[in-house]
Amino acid sequence: MAEAGQQGAPDGRERGSGTVLAAVLALVVMTAMAVMLLLAQSAVLASRAAAAADLAALAGADALRGITVGEPCTVAAEVAGRHAATVLSCSEGAGQTIEVRTELGGHPLLGAATGRARAGPPP
Repeated sequence: MAEAGQQGAPDGRERGSGTVLAAVLALVVMTAMAVMLLLAQSAVLASRAAAAADLAALAGADALRGITVGEPCTVAAEVAGRHAATVLSCSEGAGQTIEVRTELGGHPLLGAATGRARAGPPP
């Protein structure tokens, strides 16, 4: 009869294994969520940098064509600054086009996001 009582008893080696498994699973889920949040933030920063470059290039092209007042690259830098971006390069091209590269100060883990756009008169 003593043997029958021991068969139903849990093994001492398995005691607490559910807690360890739950802790490991929670750690994996939290790590996956952190990675997803960093990727989402990176996508948002890239989108904002591209939008700042687009708007800066359009404003610079308007100034280049004489539609607005000001030096084209100065106007582009002002517009980019309103969107928390800095102009890395600004160059006038053929056919009254302007190309602007912007940078949006990034997160320490993600780095800086950059955008590039070209604008000019319609074809």
